[in-house]
Amino acid sequence: MSLSIELQSFISRSAWSVNLTREQLARVEKDAFQRSYAAGAPVCHRGSPADHWLGVIEGLVKVDAVSTAGRPTTFAGVPGGCWFGEGAVLKDEPRPYSVVALRDSEVAFIPRSTFEWLLDNSHSFSRFVIDQLNARCGYYVGLVGSLRWHKASARVAFCLAELFNPQLFNATDLTLGLSQEEIGRLSGLSRQNTNRALRELADAGFLMIEYGSVRIVDLKGLRDFAHSGD
Repeated sequence: MSLSIELQSFISRSAWSVNLTREQLARVEKDAFQRSYAAGAPVCHRGSPADHWLGVIEGLVKVDAVSTAGRPTTFAGVPGGCWFGEGAVLKDEPRPYSVVALRDSEVAFIPRSTFEWLLDNSHSFSRFVIDQLNARCGYYVGLVGSLRWHKASARVAFCLAELFNPQLFNATDLTLGLSQEEIGRLSGLSRQNTNRALRELADAGFLMIEYGSVRIVDLKGLRDFAHSGD
């Protein structure tokens, strides 16, 4: 199967590919493939083999899980331009979360065997993965701290601002296609409290609430407010 121009461009724009040798890049391009998903469609099911590293070429996906009691929790929203799932691939265990498209999305897949080969043969790729895992760990430490210490509006601000984390997500579209319910799952809040928090952030001039989405107006202010916890 020949590589699409869209996928080839996505790989070439990815930070981890810049210092690959011609041989390494050729193997990635030979093994990688992409699939299209309509909004609401599952990309990966929880418990399925984590046999691919994933990248969102365009669109938006969510990473979530449902408890045995049926309570859903969204761990992250992943916008276009981002790679994720390296932890599950490295552990070689069933995927501990599901991945669902929130918008019509194009998703890239790199097989685990290729991912592991790059780790063994490319110092720059290994460095990227270490930095990625470190940033992801920092994200979840910050998320736990925000959930425990900060008021609702700061928790929502943290979850939204982190979608623009340059190492992990690096979103460029300031309009985030996340419903208030999804934002509530990210921040651990009820829909009612999420609505109140979003209105507080909108009144402060950090964002605008739109139908089925929020538009970030002042990213720096949102990030500063998220970390202040006030």
